[in-house]
Amino acid sequence: MTAVRPGISDKRQSFFQMHQSGCFVIPNPWDVGSARFLQSLGFKALATTSSGFAWSQGCPDGGVSLETMLAHLRQMVAATDVPVNADFLNGFAHEPQGVADNVRAAVETGVAGLSVEDSTGDPAKPLYDVGTAVARIRAARNAIDQAGGDVLLVGRAECFLVGKPDLEETLARLKAYAQAGADCLYAPGIRTRDQIRAVVAAVAPKPVNLLVGSPSEFSVEQITALGVRRISVGGALARSAWGAFIGAARRIAEQGSFDAFQGAPSHAQIDSFFREES
Repeated sequence: MTAVRPGISDKRQSFFQMHQSGCFVIPNPWDVGSARFLQSLGFKALATTSSGFAWSQGCPDGGVSLETMLAHLRQMVAATDVPVNADFLNGFAHEPQGVADNVRAAVETGVAGLSVEDSTGDPAKPLYDVGTAVARIRAARNAIDQAGGDVLLVGRAECFLVGKPDLEETLARLKAYAQAGADCLYAPGIRTRDQIRAVVAAVAPKPVNLLVGSPSEFSVEQITALGVRRISVGGALARSAWGAFIGAARRIAEQGSFDAFQGAPSHAQIDSFFREES
């Protein structure tokens, strides 16, 4: 008997419930194959990675078009049975109305959640001023509410990623985004216990996402004890895959050696997995 796949509404409802208590890991696949494998490991939700997907398309992070990103989101949702959270960059627009229009289009892909950043993409002015950033989150909130309100909105403060590691500014921005309607708050780049505790306390009782994108001294259990509700890895899994690929390719090109293939899974192992999944 074929199992009934959960519908979009069911996935969105379960995604909200995951954020109510405890802590879960939401890893970041970059394509359908990596998404299906992560799902097979028992992860209850997945998050796209703008960087991992962009690299797979031969683009830098942030280099894909809105239309390409929307197609990617539709594909990821259709390929999996678990909720998918979209890394939606800065909403692919500067003005709040543009953010609202694009968030509405993202909601239509079937994602269970999406994040909107406060980074501008302009090195001279890397962050939107707080007033504009709040208006953009509020516009995203209104777009989601008008579409039914069942997509989780993540508000991101990018201070630590754009060279402005100011914890006080980060906390002020996150609190403002929470008040503007973000359901979950996220400050990628924070790493210390004090930073994590401060973010959790500042936006409580709303949940916090922590990025662990590099080797960390903390385990999932320790991060849970700090009050974090969910843990993502950003482009780290994609970078791990690229690392193995780059190393093997360079040994062929530079040394004429194929020994980097040692330890790679066999064709049969990978093929059998996808035969079972199809």
